[in-house]
Amino acid sequence: MNNSSIDIEVKRLKISIEVATLFSMFIWLVKLIEIIEGEPFFQHGLLPRSFSGLLGIFTAPLIHSDFNHLLNNTITIFILITGLVYFYRDLWYKILLMSWLLSGMMVWIAARTSYHIGCSGLIYAIASFIFFSGVIRKNINLMAISLLVIFLYGGLIWGVLPIFPQISWEYHLFGGVTGAILALIYRKQGPPPQTWSWMNETPEDNDDIPEYWDTEIFDNSDKKKL
Repeated sequence: MNNSSIDIEVKRLKISIEVATLFSMFIWLVKLIEIIEGEPFFQHGLLPRSFSGLLGIFTAPLIHSDFNHLLNNTITIFILITGLVYFYRDLWYKILLMSWLLSGMMVWIAARTSYHIGCSGLIYAIASFIFFSGVIRKNINLMAISLLVIFLYGGLIWGVLPIFPQISWEYHLFGGVTGAILALIYRKQGPPPQTWSWMNETPEDNDDIPEYWDTEIFDNSDKKKL
């Protein structure tokens, strides 16, 4: 990799971090405004099957119940958005927007009648998209990011099950479903399948190898093809 390629990659990473930082700062700003006003913002969350709750499709991912909830989500969403923007530089904004809207719409249609808040649904959507996209494309880098998120966000798998009533498992579930669907829809866009240098290498001729070894190898490969 030459210097110009390295500069391009560094610039891409810088832009990715900047986008993730801006989003993280924005959800903290929302929490700060909530504290200053002295009124909880949960009523601006997503309330399924109610006309007023439709607004929550847009606002719910920005609202968090407390600082612990906010901090946990901030770390995870920062990593995911950074990876999303870096690997999908021409597609990330579509994935982010559709993850936001589709997961929210599913929650509004099918979730329990209670206020749903937090960006964890968005986290599940992006993590699911990156993971399944990595599987489809055979791209280990993408799968590694999602596995890192699973490690940091310990309850990622259990979060889609109705184990804890105070947690919006529906947002988690529909976020994961949304990400998987988007990975299929955009399977032909984004980073190409990963290849390794050894796959492109051609065997070197070696005059020291007896001829019968060459013949035997050729025959074996013929049988494998059959």
